[in-house]
Amino acid sequence: MKSGGLGAVPSYGVPAKRRWRGLVIAVLGLVILSMLVPLVFLLGLHNGFHSSGYLYEQKTSPSGEQSSHVKELITKFEPTLPKDVLEQYAHKGKNNTIDKTASDNKQRGGSTDSIDKTASDDKQRVGSTKNIDDKQRVASANTIDKTASDGKQRGSKVPPKDVLQSPPTSNNPSSDHIEQATNPKTSSTSEDRNSCQITFGSYCLWQQEHRQEMKETLIKKLKDQLFVTRAYYPSIAKLPAKDKLSRQLKQNIQEMEHMLSESTSDADLPPVAESYSKKMENTISRIKSVPVDCNNVDKKLRQLFDLTEDEAKFHMKQSAFLYKLNVLTMPKSLHCLSLKLTVEYFKSPQYEEKANKEKFTDSSLQHYVIFSNNVLAASVVINSTVFHAKESLNQVFHVLTDRENYYAMKLWFLRNQFKEAAVQVLNVEQDSQMENQLPLSLPEEFWVSFRGYDNPSTNQIRTEYLSIFSDSHYLLPDLFSNLKKVVVLDDDVVIQQDLSALWNIDMGDKVNGAEQFCSVKLGQLRSYLGEKGFSHNSCVWMSGLNVIDLGRWRELGLTQTYKKLIKELTMQEGSAEGIAWRASLLAFENRIHPLDKWVVSGLGHNYTIESQSIKTAPVLHYNGNMKPWLDLGIPQYKSYWKKFLNKEDQLLSECNVNS
Repeated sequence: MKSGGLGAVPSYGVPAKRRWRGLVIAVLGLVILSMLVPLVFLLGLHNGFHSSGYLYEQKTSPSGEQSSHVKELITKFEPTLPKDVLEQYAHKGKNNTIDKTASDNKQRGGSTDSIDKTASDDKQRVGSTKNIDDKQRVASANTIDKTASDGKQRGSKVPPKDVLQSPPTSNNPSSDHIEQATNPKTSSTSEDRNSCQITFGSYCLWQQEHRQEMKETLIKKLKDQLFVTRAYYPSIAKLPAKDKLSRQLKQNIQEMEHMLSESTSDADLPPVAESYSKKMENTISRIKSVPVDCNNVDKKLRQLFDLTEDEAKFHMKQSAFLYKLNVLTMPKSLHCLSLKLTVEYFKSPQYEEKANKEKFTDSSLQHYVIFSNNVLAASVVINSTVFHAKESLNQVFHVLTDRENYYAMKLWFLRNQFKEAAVQVLNVEQDSQMENQLPLSLPEEFWVSFRGYDNPSTNQIRTEYLSIFSDSHYLLPDLFSNLKKVVVLDDDVVIQQDLSALWNIDMGDKVNGAEQFCSVKLGQLRSYLGEKGFSHNSCVWMSGLNVIDLGRWRELGLTQTYKKLIKELTMQEGSAEGIAWRASLLAFENRIHPLDKWVVSGLGHNYTIESQSIKTAPVLHYNGNMKPWLDLGIPQYKSYWKKFLNKEDQLLSECNVNS
């Protein structure tokens, strides 16, 4: 028993010593760590680490493609003012203050420390708030980029991500117009508007029309007082004799910030807001009587100004993003209509196509082609055309759509009669005649910015909005192999007169009868088109209303020419934006027959078109982002489009289309 007891002592004694040894090592480790952490902060090594919240500050990321996509989105939505201008402005501000401040600091013992710390705190506070918005914005941007990509596959009218950019400056002597347009020294309203349009396009026109002056006088007054108080606070805080005033100032700032964070208008302010304002006025009077270094106050004011300016630019980018989101998103009423039509098509097999098949290939009739994925838009085009036709019996409409909207389109035109006209709905993406099935693409819309042609040395920049053929238009000769001539209509046009005269136009050896936009010459777009052989005095042409000689098209092989140009332009260095636009302009060089006084365009972006011109025009073209079926549509132009809706249809009422 004794030997057993003695044998048990060492078996428990060894683990106890090991536990004590481990505990001692842990304590020593904590002591060393507690000494190293303050040392890290004293040496400033912590500045090398970044918070994971600041996505735009991360240098590397293990997320691969996703991180590069996020970086691209953040770059896209960063302030648009050129960096060299910002740096020059900041450098100028520093030069005005740093020399004198440095000499004063030597006498006063580094008096700017508190200001720098306060400025850093302000930047962190504003940065953290903006960073939350940035995260939300990046998430939204991921969604909208996918929506835009999907929209292009479905054939929706997706505007370009940016204005068509010209080649690098070394290859383009006149490409400096973008820099000059964004020069902050230009104060003219028209120049500011042009500068905005270069970056944001028609959003600037919409913003200008809906701009409202700030009527919240008390809110504005409180913000101004807060701005001044925050500028003086760092200088007051470092004066020991003014410790009581400093604490009062800090409390006033906190109370004011809390009040303004919960209020966006005078009505939202609490009843004590007026007394707070008077209290702040008295405080400002007191701090202005305190002798402080004006250079420090000036420096703080500049810092606050920069932060406010960045915040304003961020909100403008956010507003432009939401505008674009509204443009790309199908209205709820139209989505409802399309779904109901599709469901009813499969629930009601009794619908049969009318006996008009022989008309679809009869070249002696008037054939109209419409590319569309919008049921109502295509219906308005056909209804307005037939309504003004002297004779509808010889009219044949071919609606080319995608697989998603095919059945909705088909049922709609089976349910609705358009006098004696025949309507054929084709699914371009599943057409048996085509070897390579391509997604439907609608007419491409762009905005271009350039200098005046007559006096290119001036600083005035012009921005114009153009629409042109897409890839799907070059399938026409193959889709309608039995036809010799067709009239192509965009789905955003409204017909106000009989179009039968178009079929009697002698185009000679021309292929495309189109509206010429002679306020823009090809020579003005040479930075976009390159130096390929074309006449600099030739006018730009537009889609919307086009008379196409398919026989001449086939003889010249324009589809093959277009594909060749697409391949060449794709291989070139520089921006890939608008390749189809450039290829179409070059493919139809010297092949355009002008259709004078047939079309009034711009109803989707121009607020200043005269009503008399609209009433007398044979064709109205709503080119631009503000389509008449969108809430963003220009109100004074919507009535010309809405009057051709079939308001008696029950589905329109169920989906609130008429509201």
